[in-house]
Amino acid sequence: MDKEVQLKKNIGFFVSTSLVIGTVIGSGIFMKPGIVLSSSGNSTMALLAWIIGGIITLASGLTIAEVSVKIPKTGGLYAYLEEVYGKMWGFLCGWVQTLIYGPAVMGALGLYFGSLLANFFGFSENSKIIIGISTIILLGTLNLLGTQFGGLIQAISTIGKLIPIILIAVFGIFQGKEAIFNAASGSSHATVSMGAAVLATLWAYDGWMNVGYMAGEMKNPSKTLPRAIISGIVIVIIAYLSVNIAMFHVLPAEQVVKLGPNAAATAATSLFGGIGGKILAIGILISIFGCLNGKILTFPRITLAMAERGFLPGAKTLSSIHPKFKTPVAATILELVIAVAMMIFGNPDRLTDIAVFAVFLCYGLAFFAVFKLRKRDIGDKSLYKVPLYPITPIIAIIGTIYIIVSTLMNSPMDAVISIGIALIGLPVYWKLKENMKDEEDVKAS
Repeated sequence: MDKEVQLKKNIGFFVSTSLVIGTVIGSGIFMKPGIVLSSSGNSTMALLAWIIGGIITLASGLTIAEVSVKIPKTGGLYAYLEEVYGKMWGFLCGWVQTLIYGPAVMGALGLYFGSLLANFFGFSENSKIIIGISTIILLGTLNLLGTQFGGLIQAISTIGKLIPIILIAVFGIFQGKEAIFNAASGSSHATVSMGAAVLATLWAYDGWMNVGYMAGEMKNPSKTLPRAIISGIVIVIIAYLSVNIAMFHVLPAEQVVKLGPNAAATAATSLFGGIGGKILAIGILISIFGCLNGKILTFPRITLAMAERGFLPGAKTLSSIHPKFKTPVAATILELVIAVAMMIFGNPDRLTDIAVFAVFLCYGLAFFAVFKLRKRDIGDKSLYKVPLYPITPIIAIIGTIYIIVSTLMNSPMDAVISIGIALIGLPVYWKLKENMKDEEDVKAS
């Protein structure tokens, strides 16, 4: 029997919903309003983009929930695709997550944090890269010294991230004086793209999949999981719409675009004065700091899982665990090195687009896996099934196609880089598989 099936089932609805909210809300709600507004052209279309992103996310989460309960294995997407499509597709998903998605997410969060911290203390714009890289190295070191440090940071930051959202939303909606709807962003028609706007919102919604990994530890996953996903994502959608409405009500639309990642802090200063604005800016920094910590804590586990199966070059080194701290040192260092390289050569908004595009290449296959699992009649029929089947998974798949096509049209180079790195994984996989076969033949003889 799988290890996951034997785990203690003690997670209920409240904790599950908290996991959804806690893993989704990070930097996106503070960093992306300006990008979404600029890409969509006006405030009404920007709010629509946030709604569309939320619908895609909700359909995606409900679909993956069924895959999760049917395949209760460690490894997430990597494990799902391997089970349904075979080892090659599982490898390519893990390869993309290891070389593109994980490092790009960490790099973007590091740069966002550096930008806000530099603005907070009045440092030069050039210092954001130095601050971002230093922060990633610091958190990487703390997580290598033991997961208890990462867990403590996560607990503190969860509280910190909710405070600025609630205060900005509530006070902004009631005290603002600017027009909320149909406020022009100041962008030229040539730069307006709803596809790019929705892609930007999906960065803010990213992280919803994590709760599905806990299906084996839920008291009643067939009821708890869908309710938690629906409740959690709906709460996040409401929070995101409220913050955007508040910001549009406090700041002119063109200023939101111009300020970019600093718009939320500026709105807070406008609402609460210099001291209040600084306090809320600290809350925003804590939110992003905690989100970055969570990514540094979890992403190397994907690399570790692949290395333990021998599906990465240098697998023996990358699968090593520190004898004292019990942490994946080599896997973590690899992810940090790639993230730092991306920070040096890319801007955070581009990194988020690359990350979302790369992971949706895997998501699309995972969404379609529901149809294959139903056809094979795999899993306990009494467990959770995606509601409104097949409409819900079809919406998730259409959303995936929409994101992939939009990226190919609006940022073809980013899409080509992601697809190119994925394709490079094929000869690597074939070579590693050949080496494994040779080793087996030697042992057999």
